[in-house]
Amino acid sequence: MRTNSASMKDIDIPPVRGRLTPGKALSELTWLRVGGPADLLFQPADPEDLADFLRALPPEVPVFPMGVGSNLIVRDGGLRAVVIRLGRGFNAIEIDGGRVTAGAAALDAHVARKAAQAGLDLTYLRTIPGAIGGAVRMNAGCYGTYTADHFISAEVILRSGERVTLGPEDLNFRYRQTDLPEGAVILSASFAPPEGDPEALEARMAEQLAKRDATQPTKERSAGSTFRNPAGYSSTGRADDVHDLKAWKVIEEAGMRGATQGGAQMSEKHANFLINTGNASAADLEGLGEEVRKKVYGHSGIRLEWEIMRIGEPK
Repeated sequence: MRTNSASMKDIDIPPVRGRLTPGKALSELTWLRVGGPADLLFQPADPEDLADFLRALPPEVPVFPMGVGSNLIVRDGGLRAVVIRLGRGFNAIEIDGGRVTAGAAALDAHVARKAAQAGLDLTYLRTIPGAIGGAVRMNAGCYGTYTADHFISAEVILRSGERVTLGPEDLNFRYRQTDLPEGAVILSASFAPPEGDPEALEARMAEQLAKRDATQPTKERSAGSTFRNPAGYSSTGRADDVHDLKAWKVIEEAGMRGATQGGAQMSEKHANFLINTGNASAADLEGLGEEVRKKVYGHSGIRLEWEIMRIGEPK
């Protein structure tokens, strides 16, 4: 197969058993429903299909592994890369004793619920939008618990096509960051969570869901928290004055709750949620986010950092 895209013109694309879609509109795959086309979308049939494809794909061709698109803005000009998206063959959840192993495409909420039924506490995952691959890559966390807290290892296919096992020391977990190699695709991850009473775990998740729905715009098109919470901020510069802040609070104090640009809005319900009101472009969303950052810095001197990943080219 050959592709005629500007960045991959005359590149031979290796044969696959999975599905290849040239020019796939990524707006169809992101929660914010914005974004231009990818040069090529690849949905592998199984790990061997993915490994063979990456091994044969010319090394100069960029690869972007994509989950369920819950924490992503794809710019309106699209993405000059091969986007890899794992499907049903990569979403198995297995429990063996005190270990939970989940495919990268398994939804966080499903993993939390199945673990709870087995008396294992991964309840922090219940309200996190997305899948396990993204949870590992971004060290997802909620209610004071992070993926790194229970992580054992991940099975990964590198850009070269080599299949490897990575442990915590390889990923170097940090706040919303890891050192996952460029172009690597997570296949599955294993966790060793603490034990808990299944009924108590179910009750906790129900309480978390109720709290989320009461405080966040869960029925709107959003990508979760827009900015990371500022950490280690000091209003005086003194070491004994350092304290953590909430992004929603500094956004609200800067007068940006409910702010709009085109079809984009900072939610009235939760000031750190950027939403598509129905007809926003990626440029609207990113532009409003940058305006929020500017206003917050002008008001408090705090530089907000994006938590939503932004990729691709402007239109």
